[in-house]
Amino acid sequence: MSTENCKKIIIAAALIALSGCATIMGNSAPETLNVRSTPDQARVVITDESGKKIFEGRTPTSLSLEKKKAYFSGKKYDVKIQKEGYEEQAVTIDTKVNGWYVGNILFGGIIGLLIVDPATGAMWTLDTNEVNVSFNTPKQSELMETGSAKIVLLQDIPPSLKNKMIRISQP
Repeated sequence: MSTENCKKIIIAAALIALSGCATIMGNSAPETLNVRSTPDQARVVITDESGKKIFEGRTPTSLSLEKKKAYFSGKKYDVKIQKEGYEEQAVTIDTKVNGWYVGNILFGGIIGLLIVDPATGAMWTLDTNEVNVSFNTPKQSELMETGSAKIVLLQDIPPSLKNKMIRISQP
């Protein structure tokens, strides 16, 4: 084997040993989260694990979320979706270990395992990239305001109130 070929093999081995599988195969950049609701134009507020508001907008929307909180620590987000006349819905978005991060163990990338992937955030991935909520039933308070009358569809009345209904005319 020639000296030139030996150098190429040594360089290739060093690059593999010094790299992180998740950094190479995955992505250390923020991930996109898509938020949708039925009906749309619901208010979306996203806060991180420290309670800091990082986004406010309307559905449908897409935004980029960071995955890394700190070295060896992933981010966590609370997504609150509100539509006037409906109960607020909340979803938690967490991070999980990227499957490519385990490749460091299999391929001997100790530097990728302990330094590169944790430092870049590539060891993390969001546990979901989609939030879809459906607002089906209006809030009971919207149906039962004292001193007011509202016309609602029978399908929009909560089951707990249907039992209290009284028929006032025969068909």
